[in-house]
Amino acid sequence: MKRFLTSLPIMAVLASGCTGGDSPTPNPEPNKPGEPQPEPVPTPSSALSVEWQVVENFPSAPGFFRSTFTLENKGPEALGNQGWKLYFSFVRRVLNEGEGSKDLRIYQELARQGVKVSRADRAGSGDYFVLEPLPDFKPIAVGERRVLDVLATDWAILKSDGPAGFHIVFSGGQFKSDRAYAVPSTAKLDAADPKQTSRFKDDTLPVQTPALRFQENPALADLELKRRLLPSPRAVTAREGQVTLRDGLQVGYSEALENEARYLVSALGDVMAGSIGARVSTGSEAIQLRIQADLDIDGDGKADAEGYQLDAKDGRILITGTDAAGVFHGLQTLRQLIPTEAYAAAVKPSGRRTELSIPAVLISDAPGFTYRGMHLDVGRHFQSKETVKKLLDVLAYYKINKFHFHLTDDEGWRLEIPGIPELTDYGSRRGFDPDETQMMHAAMGSSNDLETGDRIELKPARRGATETVRPAYQGFEQEMLNFVGKGSGYYTTQDFEEILRYATERHIEVIPEIDMPGHARAAVLSMEYRYRKYKDTDPEKASQYRLFDPNDTSKHTSVQGYTDNFVNPCLETSYAFLTKVVQEIAARYAKVPGARLTTIHGGGDELPSVQSNVWWQGSPLCKANAETKDLGDIALANHFFKRWSQIITTTGAKMTGWDDVIHNGLDLEGFIPMPWSNVWGWGREDDAYKFANQGYSVILSHSTNLYMDLAYNKDPDEPGYYWANFTDVKKTFEYRPFNIYANATHNRMGNPISPSDLKDKVRLSAEGKKNILGMHGLLWSENVKTPEVMEYLAFPKMLGVAERAWNPESARRGGDARALGAVHQRPGSIHPAAVGYLPAGRHARRAAGFRGRELSHSPAGRGAQRRQAHGERALPGHGHRVLHGQRRDLEALHGAGGCLGPRATAHARDRWPHQPRRHAELRPVFPTAHAPRQALPGVGRAPFSLRAIPLQPRLRGMRGRREKLRKTAQTGLTRLTSLDNLRQRFR
Repeated sequence: MKRFLTSLPIMAVLASGCTGGDSPTPNPEPNKPGEPQPEPVPTPSSALSVEWQVVENFPSAPGFFRSTFTLENKGPEALGNQGWKLYFSFVRRVLNEGEGSKDLRIYQELARQGVKVSRADRAGSGDYFVLEPLPDFKPIAVGERRVLDVLATDWAILKSDGPAGFHIVFSGGQFKSDRAYAVPSTAKLDAADPKQTSRFKDDTLPVQTPALRFQENPALADLELKRRLLPSPRAVTAREGQVTLRDGLQVGYSEALENEARYLVSALGDVMAGSIGARVSTGSEAIQLRIQADLDIDGDGKADAEGYQLDAKDGRILITGTDAAGVFHGLQTLRQLIPTEAYAAAVKPSGRRTELSIPAVLISDAPGFTYRGMHLDVGRHFQSKETVKKLLDVLAYYKINKFHFHLTDDEGWRLEIPGIPELTDYGSRRGFDPDETQMMHAAMGSSNDLETGDRIELKPARRGATETVRPAYQGFEQEMLNFVGKGSGYYTTQDFEEILRYATERHIEVIPEIDMPGHARAAVLSMEYRYRKYKDTDPEKASQYRLFDPNDTSKHTSVQGYTDNFVNPCLETSYAFLTKVVQEIAARYAKVPGARLTTIHGGGDELPSVQSNVWWQGSPLCKANAETKDLGDIALANHFFKRWSQIITTTGAKMTGWDDVIHNGLDLEGFIPMPWSNVWGWGREDDAYKFANQGYSVILSHSTNLYMDLAYNKDPDEPGYYWANFTDVKKTFEYRPFNIYANATHNRMGNPISPSDLKDKVRLSAEGKKNILGMHGLLWSENVKTPEVMEYLAFPKMLGVAERAWNPESARRGGDARALGAVHQRPGSIHPAAVGYLPAGRHARRAAGFRGRELSHSPAGRGAQRRQAHGERALPGHGHRVLHGQRRDLEALHGAGGCLGPRATAHARDRWPHQPRRHAELRPVFPTAHAPRQALPGVGRAPFSLRAIPLQPRLRGMRGRREKLRKTAQTGLTRLTSLDNLRQRFR
């Protein structure tokens, strides 16, 4: 039977039986006799595909741009003027009919093309649109490509800006209105066309080129031992000789450090062969761990929390910490002292050495900030428990001690709350449900990833680890437009407790966020779902936790386009809901020994301007409440935050939140603001310093330098948004916590900022400086659709966060060359365990517990010749692109054919003509954090013995030697790292 997508590359994969990925979905068991058979999927009458391409931004009249939607019909029948609707997500609002520019004489003219586009869900809320034919629509014949001209708000300069998750619904006959069919789509954008890459007329930021990338990278240099460690220790005294660890190694510990000792045994066992054990210290062990509560690292006469001293000499290593956390940080420094070559060899268990030598050294160290964090948003796109645990391993390795867990947002509620099952039965699910009766509508192009259960049929098959053409997610991939992304999912109470336990073992505090009263659509709709479920049988239970006044006539639209995402502050049921939620969260912590619930994040951001929105003034229940009847919208918001803070503090925790909470004059005792919106020129650049000077404890969250989800640069293939800035590695390393104005060199359009523009901004006072608790890197997940994308955007940016949070005083204008250089430099220039590039084949990586990854394409001049030479095909519309590196260089490094894997067959390439073939990657590796090998109560083994992260984003265009790099800069260089450098690492 000819299915809907059989004319498309996706169906070629389906037809071949390639339906699984790294974790293939098992084939369903056949129905037992007597059981009802599943209904067959109807065959759509027209197989459609969509190609989206930017045509022109309008810098002279910013506010909208033109793009085309090309609909291609592969048959078997014409696509007529009725009986179908095409749904999609789009981060830009499609202009209304007739909307546009009088000056440019450009207007939205969809009706002339026989179609209309409108919000797709009943509420008209969010990024969900539907395109449908008008009666005079000319049918699209079989084989025809119909180009639709569409205007949308703002601009589009990256492929991530494009529409995603197309799915079509047919009506009549065998088709059901609650079932949709996936429509494959592609995005095209010409990096060489200024009309497609400029936003405003003063947008001077260039699109990345090989030459520009070469100029931006620092020169190669050897670094002293101190700068090979990250974060850099306070004091390092190198000694003569080495300390060698051998088979039979014992780790001695004081009784309070058993967990740390077992952790170290596990970590060493992953890089070293032989017997390794731990015991209560007798004084004779090669490695000894101890606590000295009065350890004073900085010499101010006071003990330094989390401080440590590592003393390696005379064949022994002594790690002394002010507390257990300090000892743990000392263990990470010890791991970084282990040579890169040892980690590279240990990828295969047979390559683990029986002896390891580290330099004899004395290291004294303590953190500058008490709060060194990372924020992860799992509301927009869910990340599995296993992915979160791996991330915690990486954070522990770089001495990050706070994990800000953004668990709720408009697009999803991700934590099971006993007693309110609707939050996860409904609020954790996205799919095709325009009326949103059983789940929320699709958003950001995703619903339930490539799995079933979201009422979208015939999605593309997941390409598995054995396929050489599978996506790498080291940059934009067309899959990111085609349903990849966990829009559905949640953590059970057991999952969350397991994450808490894992973090606690690694001395990381988890700070849960429940974002209120805006960004609360998932919660609001879940409670409406509960209301519908019980209203006829148990009215009291139906209204028990209701968050919404059904008669509210207030009109608002959030930044993300939502019109129904506010919690009503006038309902006692709203506070009953919040009380139940925080009580259940506190109960999770109480079940995990050692886990501390010191802080709960209450959200509070992005209520739209009251100048053009009404928040709750149209709510009859607000007017009927004696406590709120006379309050305006801002006063109602302040009323909510006071109550929300009281609920949080009943758990014994403090309330933190986005600094929006106290923008409007609210004095909230004990509140810890996280100022974020410091975009240069927008007026809020000095919020953090204002609040610190007023006496608030502040956690720096500045978007211009610390939002890691923002794209690295203007290359159209870079995933991410860029509303605040383009954020690359330098932005985090150069960040100056106590003088952020030193970072204000250029605005987000690339134009120089005059110091006079910021002369009236508040400076941080001496007392205010004491109130800066710390900083964190933030990863919002609108575009974080896979774990690989998460890693790609977070690292190496997170290394700069770790460095600056540990050493907040050491940043310099123009970059901390010592620290930033460590990311780029010669062998031994950074902690060896962190940045050795490992030439490992697909099979070797899989055996070692790696998720395979290949290198993506990059701009180059001679790409077509190379592709032709190696039997590769150009990406349509991207003839200027070339794949990573050269085959001969890769073969020279690790043996011809040894790591490249099988060549893609012509048949495989024909399946996905838009997908360039990949070569195997040289991967940076370091061992994960480890749980003890021997059983401890509540402690489990880390899921992987080794872990890798993409230390440099898109390590593209590698060449042989530095001189060759210079000569070929115009024809393919996009990163400074050379294969010559890599070869030296492994000699």
